[in-house]
Parts: sequence; structure tokens; C-alpha cells
Amino acid sequence: MSTQTSPGGSTFPYYHRNGELHCLKYGSFATNESGLLNLMKEEEAFLSKPHIKIPVWVDFYETKLTEPILEEFLQSMDRLQPHIIKLALVGMSSKDKQRYHRIEKKLGVKFSIAVKFFNNPEVAKGWLVSEGS
Repeated sequence: MSTQTSPGGSTFPYYHRNGELHCLKYGSFATNESGLLNLMKEEEAFLSKPHIKIPVWVDFYETKLTEPILEEFLQSMDRLQPHIIKLALVGMSSKDKQRYHRIEKKLGVKFSIAVKFFNNPEVAKGWLVSEGS
């Protein structure tokens, strides 16, 4: 796979411990909801290319995760399941995780891929490139 830059500015693919992954940089948006929603659409189009199947970690640090943001994120990840091997969510507060699960249930989103929450991006990246789920 040739190296590219995604709409969020991530190197694609990102190499970590002899594995490839992708970072969705959804952090540091604070309350810029429209900017984040636009970036989510751009990143979804980027990852929807044929023949892409890669582990993904999502950086949510310093972003207010409102209900509309989490709804769009869950729907986007649901649509992207055929392109994602594992999904690591980094930087969500306890309240964000509760809201995430409530919205996931409300929308009826069922992931067939492994999804885990992390506080440390290095641990998340290690899990993504490890064998198993």
C-alpha cells in the first residue's frame, strides 16, 4: 500500500510494530461540531475505497462528544465495518462511553468487528496490531 495523507492529516497507512493501522483524528475539536461532522464524512469516503481493510484507532481527546456527534460516528463506523479489522476508541470519558452505548442501542448498531475503549493511544495501537481481539 502506498503512503497517503487522509483528510484529517494522518499518514495512511500508519506503521506501528510491524503492523499497519489508521488514525481518525477526531480530537481537539472542542465544540466545533460542524467541523468534526464534515471531517467524519471526508474520512468515511477516504476509507470506503475498495480493497481497504485496516485496524483503526479514533482520537477523541479534547472533543465534546454530543449526541449528534456520537450518532454520526456510530453510523459512519457501521457503514465502514467492511473496511475495518478492529476499532480502538481513545480518550472518551466515562459519561461519553455511557452515552455511546445508549446511542448504539438506540440506533441498533451491531458491530461484527472488535471494539475497545482505551485511555492510552500507545496501548490502543499495540492492541490493534496484535493477533486476536
